[in-house]
Amino acid sequence: MVVSTGRVVGSWHAAWLRVEGSWAWYRRYWKSNLYSSGLQPLLFLVAMGLGFGSQVRAGPATGGLPYLQYIAPALLVSAAMQNAVGESTYPVLSGFKWQKDYLAVTATPISPGQLLGGHFLWVALRLSLASAVYALIAVPFGGWLNAGAVVVVLVGVGTGLACAAPVTAFAASTYDEGVRFNALFRFVVMPMTLFAGTFFPIGQIPLALRWLAWISPLWHGNQLARGATLGGVPGWEMLGHVAFLLALFAVGAYFARRSFYRRLVV
Repeated sequence: MVVSTGRVVGSWHAAWLRVEGSWAWYRRYWKSNLYSSGLQPLLFLVAMGLGFGSQVRAGPATGGLPYLQYIAPALLVSAAMQNAVGESTYPVLSGFKWQKDYLAVTATPISPGQLLGGHFLWVALRLSLASAVYALIAVPFGGWLNAGAVVVVLVGVGTGLACAAPVTAFAASTYDEGVRFNALFRFVVMPMTLFAGTFFPIGQIPLALRWLAWISPLWHGNQLARGATLGGVPGWEMLGHVAFLLALFAVGAYFARRSFYRRLVV
């Protein structure tokens, strides 16, 4: 029997209750997420780093390092970005439209803002777990040059959250069956994965199109990750990349919060 304490839970506690609910679901269905969380980036590492990478000579484009070590940090960040987008599209829309668990949660003293905070906390935990697993698995493959891999995990989580915030706002403002998510994955996520410096320096992209990489959060995350483990990125540039990701998260979270309140407050 649950006994009421007569007190409204605090903001952090309320957000954490949402995380506990997500964890209860994840413990039952984690196997269905195993490929995207751990196996997919590992397969990319093996295929591109060891397979294709064996044909790539170390040179100026890779900073004089083996191709495996060049792409290992970027693959972690790329996987974190894709997982964050995945967690912030259909699961968010489902909370409003299909399962409607968001409506059930906000029928309690938990506010839409606290619910949104719980969502971001859960995304951060999911990304932390997946990134840590990838970082450990990459060790025996020789993917890391030094202990900067620990910082790369944090960069992956930060980049993922910077992508999750605007995508959550996008999902929260979606009222159809999520058809426009297909365009998001096809015309934003996939090109960003291929042309934001994950597999080759963006200097290989024509200058007229290079600005698309500059405004990509994944490129900023890749630069931070490579700067942390490979070096070669000045400190002021690192601060600029961090500022871009923080600004993107702040703007996305603001609009996501507006959409959450608009749909959940009657």
